[in-house]
Amino acid sequence: MKIIIFGANEIGFMIASEFYTDNDITVIDEEKNKIDSFNKLDVGFISGNASNIDVLKQVGLKENDIFIACTGSDELNIVACLTVKRVCRAKTICFVRKEEYKSSLGIAKDAEYGSDFYIDNIIWPEDLLTQEIFRIITVAKALDVENFANGKARLLEYKIPKYSMLVNSQVKNCEFPKDTLIVGITREGELFIPNGETTLLEGDKVIFMGLSHSLNVLAGKFFHEKEFVKYVTIIGGGSVGLKLAKTLSSFNLKLKIIEKDEDRCHYLSEELDNVLVINGDGTDLELLNEEDISSSDVVVSVTNNDEKNLLCSLLLKHLGTPRVISRVTKDTNIALFEQVGIDIAISSKTVSMNEIKNNIRSTNIGILATVEQGKGEVLNIDLPQNITTVKLMDLKLPSKAIIGIIRRRNRIIIPHGATEIMSGDSLIVFTTSTNAPIIKKYFEKI
Repeated sequence: MKIIIFGANEIGFMIASEFYTDNDITVIDEEKNKIDSFNKLDVGFISGNASNIDVLKQVGLKENDIFIACTGSDELNIVACLTVKRVCRAKTICFVRKEEYKSSLGIAKDAEYGSDFYIDNIIWPEDLLTQEIFRIITVAKALDVENFANGKARLLEYKIPKYSMLVNSQVKNCEFPKDTLIVGITREGELFIPNGETTLLEGDKVIFMGLSHSLNVLAGKFFHEKEFVKYVTIIGGGSVGLKLAKTLSSFNLKLKIIEKDEDRCHYLSEELDNVLVINGDGTDLELLNEEDISSSDVVVSVTNNDEKNLLCSLLLKHLGTPRVISRVTKDTNIALFEQVGIDIAISSKTVSMNEIKNNIRSTNIGILATVEQGKGEVLNIDLPQNITTVKLMDLKLPSKAIIGIIRRRNRIIIPHGATEIMSGDSLIVFTTSTNAPIIKKYFEKI
């Protein structure tokens, strides 16, 4: 597959790094914008502006190709994607940073308008980041949350605390609720697929998949009993902070926002109902103590500055805040945040990559999500109509993977060894990023 990336910046490099080994990648941008990291990759480079038809003609776009516009300019990205549609019918993916563009472009291809002049996929990274944080906030103590099958099934990740009944127990003896599976464990930075003989240790980050109701039972039994999220504080009243507060305000939660800019505070007060807006600096220890921020169930630091988010988060952990979620703008900082004790560090670039992986799908296999900074992948595999029915225990997978969910018409099945997979089933499979290519090839040939 040919993938054209308009934007030789950090996000463009992340996309190219992910796909260049199996695809023909060409990057378009002005030479002055090209970051040095691209020199490490075997990709083509064209100096110019992708909104120029003559530049696009140099690439030779065809209908089955992918065009991704991810420069720092919304307008440039939009014009480039629309120009591509004038040249051919390649699939277009456009990054935007303003809500109004996402809203207006999202309806541009609606059948009501009867136009072929549209953009296939709009990615607003801050919106995806907000959705990710919201999912995690609403499940007490979860490190990661992914919803599948319209919310009927889920992936939840938890860290095993010191005094948990799970410590030093083998998986086969844990008596997890029916319709739940343990699919992955991260230990000392390494993700692996467990089996029944695996012993759980203090500090393990354990990934479960299953029916949503069953996972709620599991969480209540092993991780947070009857604890619910009631108090949330958001540090940073920018677009992510505002959107997160709006999303959370429809729930029965007590919400606070700390924002340093006074004019922005006035705007937030007008936009938000039943949210306490505090004009102050989230790194001000005296303010954090005065407002009793550490009593919040969750504090989310979402300024656009990594250093400030890190300092805020460290202060909050020092004050005893139960759970701290921090926004990270540079993906390389995620490991640092977690190493110094921040519960959850999330990057808008990472969640955007998940969206792109799911949209770039040339076979019956797509990527629904990644976990642990890309170390694990959740694959969606649509089985063809002509396969032979087989029990899972007889399925000889070439690498370690767990089929966690089967979607069969209107049914959601959490399988076990004797469960049969059939023609037309849709499988949700968990595996490591190392094993993912092998698993994909296996199911492509099945």
